[in-house]
Amino acid sequence: MKMKRWVLVAMMAVGAVFRAEAGVKTGEALRALPVQDGGRVKPYDTFAQETLNGIYGKKTYEGRDAWEIVLTWMLAPTVWADKEIFELRNKDLLSALGLDSSRRWFKGDEIFGKERFPELMQDLRARRESKEKLSPYFQDLQRLENQWFLFREMATGRLLRVLPPADGDTWIPVADLPAEAQPRFLEITQEFIARLSGVEGSPERLDRAVVAFEDFARARNPQLVPSKLHIATEIFYSDFHPFRWAYVAYLLGAVALLLFWSFNKNYFVTAAWVFILAGFLLNTVGFGLRVYLAGRPPVSNMYETVVWVAWGAVLFAMILEALYKTRLILLAGAITGWLALVVADSAPVVLDPSLQPLEAVLRSNYWLIIHVMTITISYAAFFLAFILGDVGLIYHLKNPRQHADKIRGVVNAIYRCMQIGVAFLAPGIILGGVWADYSWGRFWGWDPKETWALIVLLGYLAVLHGRLSGWIKDFGLLITAVVTFSLVIMAWYGVNFVLGAGLHSYGFGAGGVEYVGGFLFLHFLFVVYVWILHRSRAPSAR
Repeated sequence: MKMKRWVLVAMMAVGAVFRAEAGVKTGEALRALPVQDGGRVKPYDTFAQETLNGIYGKKTYEGRDAWEIVLTWMLAPTVWADKEIFELRNKDLLSALGLDSSRRWFKGDEIFGKERFPELMQDLRARRESKEKLSPYFQDLQRLENQWFLFREMATGRLLRVLPPADGDTWIPVADLPAEAQPRFLEITQEFIARLSGVEGSPERLDRAVVAFEDFARARNPQLVPSKLHIATEIFYSDFHPFRWAYVAYLLGAVALLLFWSFNKNYFVTAAWVFILAGFLLNTVGFGLRVYLAGRPPVSNMYETVVWVAWGAVLFAMILEALYKTRLILLAGAITGWLALVVADSAPVVLDPSLQPLEAVLRSNYWLIIHVMTITISYAAFFLAFILGDVGLIYHLKNPRQHADKIRGVVNAIYRCMQIGVAFLAPGIILGGVWADYSWGRFWGWDPKETWALIVLLGYLAVLHGRLSGWIKDFGLLITAVVTFSLVIMAWYGVNFVLGAGLHSYGFGAGGVEYVGGFLFLHFLFVVYVWILHRSRAPSAR
């Protein structure tokens, strides 16, 4: 009964947050104005955040929201000539442009007015024409090119597409609005300026002007304009940040379990379950919202797979915890979910959280579900085994004889996680071959993504067979749980962000190599240290 009351309280709290975050304030109807960008129709608020983040590296500027800032680029572009809004971090690129490497933001003229800049652009074009993999230097140079394009197109009114066409599906930008639409949009800009200047009553007038323009646009071609519910849902998703709340809940769950071991009070375990269930609910809600907004399973890029892995790891942890009741499995699940979601939330440049249309090769919800979601959910089980390996090695450091029961429970959970991962990965690879035959005309072609997925499968099968045959003991399974996960990281991250080769180009990205490499290196050092300590102990202690 206590557990039911705790769960009810948690659900009521989540519902209260949802209600508090819903809707937009008076004077902010402009946020919900539908615009076309990046191959889909989205709220102007989303467009503004993505545009400001692409140039400035943040979604706010000096305390102002993106939807207020970006429109002023079009209304008063000369004002921004003296503003340091262009983000540039690459020290080699800063040196090539003769800029101060201690700074992060620059004025447009400081970058694009340099005599060296056209030469750098020519080098970039030559590299792209040769179809060579772009180094981090050229990737940042390409981002700089995109920053200049975004600002220039927004300043001239060609980037903001606000009016659906009478025929076709390409929306009309502000710069090319027909005569009947111009006064309606002009009213929006006038009321927007009045709102920024703080004129009394202007927020309500701005809302009315936006609604009038939206009604005009919707009547022009209603099939191209998403429903108001769809637009409102995307704004709610952007404001609410369900995955951020989820990792906060996972962290609180992990802390509650640590407090249980410190004070030996059972209500901390109950609290941990409540927090982790609340986090799992928020994680699920975030997925549901992305599915609704994108109209597809949310596993088409690195960001979405990281969030999906967090969800799967917590699910597997709760199931195994219900079976084995060690509490360590639940702790590992909470840590895995927290770590994955923190990485997804804190690296928007590397892991793009925006909702993007699917690449042509991925436009099959059926195959996305049965192949991509199956493959990546196996990574969740392996990730959980990895964190459990860390937990087991920490107990091994403290005193393997004193904590023998806990280590044995962790080892059993690792073995189950590996079995679960293999049970999903093997059919996922086979289904991927079927999809490859359907899309590319061959079942298997030793593409880097295919090859590394097979390496992961063979690696974990070797560990399972070693355990089954008795070659790998408890300590060995802890070690292999940590070490073997490096294969998953290579298949999951390395092929897309390091190799950048193969037919799976829709998943390619850049950045984060130093952090991922450091993460793996520290874990290898940790494993070596524990192994040396283990070997130095007396046989009876081992």
